[in-house]
Amino acid sequence: MALRSANLVVMTKAAEKAGKALLRDFGEVEQLQVSKKGPSDFVSNADTKAEEILRNELTKARPAFGIMAEESTTSKPDTEFTWIIDPLDGTSNFLHGIPHWAISIGLAKGDQMIAGVVYEPIRDEMFWCEKGAGAYLNANRLRVSGRQSLEASLIATGIPFKGHESPSFMTELQSVAPKVAGIRRMGAASLDLAYVAAGRYDGYWERNLKAWDVAAGVALVMEAGGSVSPFTRNDNPVFKGDVLASNQNLHKQLCELLGAAYTII
Repeated sequence: MALRSANLVVMTKAAEKAGKALLRDFGEVEQLQVSKKGPSDFVSNADTKAEEILRNELTKARPAFGIMAEESTTSKPDTEFTWIIDPLDGTSNFLHGIPHWAISIGLAKGDQMIAGVVYEPIRDEMFWCEKGAGAYLNANRLRVSGRQSLEASLIATGIPFKGHESPSFMTELQSVAPKVAGIRRMGAASLDLAYVAAGRYDGYWERNLKAWDVAAGVALVMEAGGSVSPFTRNDNPVFKGDVLASNQNLHKQLCELLGAAYTII
């Protein structure tokens, strides 16, 4: 196993600390489901607390780095490095007591991802990578799947929800679904990408995401030997938010089915 760099040690420790807090809160969600008000405010507070933990831990270790996050962004115009964080990816799953959510931390140098961590506290699965050093799940090296046939492949996606409609989604789904073994929608983009890196999924696509949804996952897929493309040539899928990721064998076929640009970042 490759040794984790100082930056990765910071990232994994921050994710583990936030994960402990979220696990405690997740244990309360089921009890709140029966209340009239429901758990929405509670989950929002859990999300906020987890972001505060991440910010404190990352800033304490690397005060010069910028931070990009959903609720607030710390901009440092002269900084070379930026943390891109999602303290609770899969909020709807968390809200409904579904044990499929994660903490995502990406590290960008300029517009390039150089490290990523996706931590799933329920299973204690820490996906991590660094540019040029490979991708890992806990202590085990990750590689994308070797499947060459779409007919045998399991592909993940995200279904647009209210306020985030995508006119192209049904067309894309109708193009892909008949060609593959199955489509999955699990509700946490960072984990979808981590699962592609681990070979659990053979590919994943989604539009209209934010950088914090995909930054760490994109880094994982690339370091696990996969391919990542935008939907429009010359776009950066991390910052544009339209992403297609898969193993190299299937990538061109999926790009053609989905109308994505066959441009590998």
